[in-house]
Amino acid sequence: MGQSAQETFAEITALAQLADRRGFQRFWMSEHHAMPGAATSSPQLMLARLTAETERIRLGAGGVMLPNHVPLVIAEQFGMLETLAPGRIDLGLGRAPGTDQATASALRRGREANDAFPQQVRELLGFLEDDFPAGHPYQGVHAVPGPWQAEENGVPRPGTPDTWILGSSPFSAQLAAQLGRPYAFTLQFGDADVVTAMRLYRENFQPSEALAEPYTLVSTSAVAHDDPAEALRQARTGAMAMLRMFTRQSYKVLTPEEVEAYSPPCRSGRSWTRTQSGRSPAPVPRSPSTWTTCTSSPGPTRSCS
Repeated sequence: MGQSAQETFAEITALAQLADRRGFQRFWMSEHHAMPGAATSSPQLMLARLTAETERIRLGAGGVMLPNHVPLVIAEQFGMLETLAPGRIDLGLGRAPGTDQATASALRRGREANDAFPQQVRELLGFLEDDFPAGHPYQGVHAVPGPWQAEENGVPRPGTPDTWILGSSPFSAQLAAQLGRPYAFTLQFGDADVVTAMRLYRENFQPSEALAEPYTLVSTSAVAHDDPAEALRQARTGAMAMLRMFTRQSYKVLTPEEVEAYSPPCRSGRSWTRTQSGRSPAPVPRSPSTWTTCTSSPGPTRSCS
């Protein structure tokens, strides 16, 4: 809110440089489309800039929403990034659209996109590593830069990006396990069951040339401030943006003042209370009904019924 995309990209660059200096291990960005509160529609373009702005930190997409793309093109783009910053590139792969249904359609993403995700991942890995089996229709297709180009030119075989599977469900956990790839769980998405997903990943993990044993990462939302109350106040802006998205409004980050003044619509039979401590329990449904209007009473308590 009140900030241009140009200013946002400058802040991303400064933040990556700070993380690099402070010794953090990874700096990832995610792909989102048609959102007022998110500017990285192409993480790989921003990563190309950051390869020249940082020195040692790993840079990654967390992630590329693969059904929005052609696997060969992603392999070529991340092959270029690996060439620019050898040993520092992570490629996280997700299957969500990263946007609303209309925009997903404009990206030529069909309804069957999620079903094709495992095949797309295998194709992408085949292009990155140039190891399609004999008889595969893409055996003679090569991602450049990559292993095939190096062999043709008589130079050492380059490395490849570390490829991660991203998700928040048992499906993604089991796919990562089958492929022998590291797994990143997105805990910030509601009530996702991280315990079950991690158990399935570890129980079903199959060692690969890329990874000998399970390796995991969990992402969560965090806001840091010297004053805990102010941190909570700022965090509510992100929560409100998610609420807007869940109610089919744009992912717009409001100011803390706008969030505090918000009076939500809610379903009959639900209660919504803001307590003195600042905690806002999730509404608990009692019976289905139509939308009604919440009323506010003086003081810190707000309810609807």
